[in-house]
Amino acid sequence: MTAGDPTSERRRRATGLERFDPSAYRALRFVDRSLDEAGSVRLRYALDDAIEFEEEFELPMPPGGPRAPAQVIDRLLSLLHWVTGVSYYKIAAPPEVACETGVPPPATAALLEALYSEGLGEFAVANGLRRLPRPAFPVAPAIDAGSPPGHDRLRRVLVPVGGGKDSAVAIEIVRRSGLELALFSIGNAAPIDRTVEVARLHRLLVTRRLDPGLGALNARGALNGHVPVTAIVSCVALLTAALHGFDAVALANERSASAGSQIWDGVEVNHQFSKSARVETLLAAALAEAAPELQIFSVLRPASELAIARAFARLDQYHPAFTSCNKVFRLDPALRASSWCGDCDKCRFVFLVLAPFLEPSALVGIFGHAMLDDDAQYDGFALLTATGGYKPFECVGEVQESVAAIRLLAEDPRWRDRRVVRRLAIDVLPRFGEEAGDPAGSLALAAEHHVPNELIDDVHALLGA
Repeated sequence: MTAGDPTSERRRRATGLERFDPSAYRALRFVDRSLDEAGSVRLRYALDDAIEFEEEFELPMPPGGPRAPAQVIDRLLSLLHWVTGVSYYKIAAPPEVACETGVPPPATAALLEALYSEGLGEFAVANGLRRLPRPAFPVAPAIDAGSPPGHDRLRRVLVPVGGGKDSAVAIEIVRRSGLELALFSIGNAAPIDRTVEVARLHRLLVTRRLDPGLGALNARGALNGHVPVTAIVSCVALLTAALHGFDAVALANERSASAGSQIWDGVEVNHQFSKSARVETLLAAALAEAAPELQIFSVLRPASELAIARAFARLDQYHPAFTSCNKVFRLDPALRASSWCGDCDKCRFVFLVLAPFLEPSALVGIFGHAMLDDDAQYDGFALLTATGGYKPFECVGEVQESVAAIRLLAEDPRWRDRRVVRRLAIDVLPRFGEEAGDPAGSLALAAEHHVPNELIDDVHALLGA
């Protein structure tokens, strides 16, 4: 390259101290991906030909090698490469993508276009983008994955664990079925480790290393924000499941995860988009192109967060183990979910939906703080019903189930005289009609789901009244 070559200039800017300019880049390139015999995954990307990235995963490998055919493993590795790329795409949100390692088939392309647009809705709002990113992925002809439609009976199920209440309930549903069960996690944060210890089940542990250059680019002005991380975790779980001969990955995504917070560029923006029923359906279709003998579904999809909280309240062995606070992690990654901050949207929501089913002293023992006795928490609890704004961009449930939880508390002698409950009953509930936030409706299980027949009776047994 000559000194005046524009590519050379972009490379100089990328490695120098100048402020990062997202508009200078045209495309995210999918450069290379590999999986070696030791389980090391390398995923390579580039912004134009100026900045290169490499993400790494270390996967546990079974003795004797992969249980799935090499072609299936390669397809799942490609799916992981494309989905994980969203973490690097967001740096500049360029108008194009370049698939240099192969072109996704139709259902996979549909999944990717959803993740790289609606999956970046919150990111677009946070960065003040006028429109959602909408890169068009090339589409390969439909492929014959080599298996007839339908699945054989489930035998072995892999359950991802995040350390919160939802994955604990999912574990116990699958355990009750009698199917062979193992756990999966990316990383070993304290609540994950505690949950695994309580469950007393074998766990397949994966480690992840983002490209270390991301932090420096963010400091120089790269675009940053929420990405559809659950989709990435799901794809790692699917690859791990195939390597070890599992029939299915059972996620712990509730029906409430499909509800967004606000409209932006004509799209409902949902913090939990990659946990939604829509993405579950898109991912299952993409999986059918890559590994039709493997299933993915959410075992909690019929239930609201309120119903899951009711079930979790009965699983007291997990109460000392779980944590769902994300604020602690953002303040100090070394403390990821090791405790509850007691003053964030997630802490308030989990406290709110557990309260109707637990004694006040039990909740104080879990959270370390009587949150519904603290007047300073009132505005935050009210915001869970979108009173005074939008429902928060956080892993919180639908407005209607927050209203339902408040109705239950307002009628419960253990809770109705707590300061925040009194204020919510007086100031928030009258904003909603008498039919809104019906507890029975929120607690009922929905019929729209993809839970297999082998598990649906156990779903009703644990999540029912």
